[in-house]
Amino acid sequence: MRAWSAAGVAGAAVVMLSGCPSSAPVRPADPAGSQLSWVVAAVSRAPLDRRELERHFTGRFLVEVPPERLNRTLRSMAGLTVSKVARLSPAALVATARAGSRRLEVRLTLDAAGRIAGLLFRPPARPVPANWAEVDARVRGAFLAAEITPSGCRITHGVAAAVVRPMGSMFKLYVLGAVARAVRQGTLSWDTPLTVDARLKSLPSGVLQERRDGSAVSVLEAARLMISISDNTATDLLIHRVGRRAVEQIVRAWDGQAGGNTPLLTTRELFVLKGAAYPRYAAGYLRAADKRRFLDSVVAGVPLASVKSWGRPRETGRLEWFGSPLDLCRAHAELRALTDPRIAEIMSAHDGELGLGWPSVWFKGGTEPGVLARSYSVLRPDGTIGFAVAMTADQRATGELVALAKAGLTLKR
Repeated sequence: MRAWSAAGVAGAAVVMLSGCPSSAPVRPADPAGSQLSWVVAAVSRAPLDRRELERHFTGRFLVEVPPERLNRTLRSMAGLTVSKVARLSPAALVATARAGSRRLEVRLTLDAAGRIAGLLFRPPARPVPANWAEVDARVRGAFLAAEITPSGCRITHGVAAAVVRPMGSMFKLYVLGAVARAVRQGTLSWDTPLTVDARLKSLPSGVLQERRDGSAVSVLEAARLMISISDNTATDLLIHRVGRRAVEQIVRAWDGQAGGNTPLLTTRELFVLKGAAYPRYAAGYLRAADKRRFLDSVVAGVPLASVKSWGRPRETGRLEWFGSPLDLCRAHAELRALTDPRIAEIMSAHDGELGLGWPSVWFKGGTEPGVLARSYSVLRPDGTIGFAVAMTADQRATGELVALAKAGLTLKR
């Protein structure tokens, strides 16, 4: 669940799962079916105490999704009813459900002990466009399908593919690029420890903000968390370690959008600018002649406790991270060109709900009110590397963006 995105409040998704449901029904006695029955009953009783949650969820789940946030999600599913259940695997299922007037898909997976390791509430999957004309008709923002080759990105199909847009957490691809460059240059290693510091802590999504001040996390673990669960504190620790200007250099080298991303904001800074005494700090930053100085002298001193969530877009055209679909393709291409197995491990942590079962899927998305984007690069069974990205201002359109991306990766080239 991401109660916070990299720059705002997101929806009630919990932990991402992947896979294609079969038609085999889950028997009522199945452990997964029993846990689903418990979830359906639990939404009417939430908030639940920690002891009950610990009996049903894995410890790792409750670290990534603390009880308070999990209870908020369960309460938001009031009136949950299930009409159809199908298997994903012996330890996982997908259910068609309804909560009030909302149609939902509920995905649930268990660990070996039968406790819930993953839970996702989302709108039903959208149909994949059957042709490029249908893709064009359904795009509500920008879209690109391309092939990644040794010479770069070769466009297959695009809609506003060169138009720069807010991209949310996908800027973390550039942070990863700066880290990888430092590792190649020998100024950093994947094992280098980073110190968790209260001054560098951000807000969720993520788990590192819960770590004790002064504790250590390796560069590799921070990078994994930054990409796999979009951990904001991990991101800011890495930016602090490699340097803000080093990330800006990667942006400049890879796509030329340095202007809109200079100075490159940390996630903590964006939270403060948009969520603390808004629009006081945002307005001050936008009119500041020396924006770097404003960040260091003013924003750095604003406590995170003063940040309040926001549900409507705030300055997404001026206070954000920016890139075009083509820029994002180049970012994926540059990361793949590094041929570092650690990068491959980090980028393929999960498939972003693509569910195609291909040999390698790299995913990074981004979201905040007024911003939603999903980017994928994949190794197809035929050995080619495909890329797809879809971007929109409608934060509720995750399922539609996944469907568009599937079309971009599977339609005839």
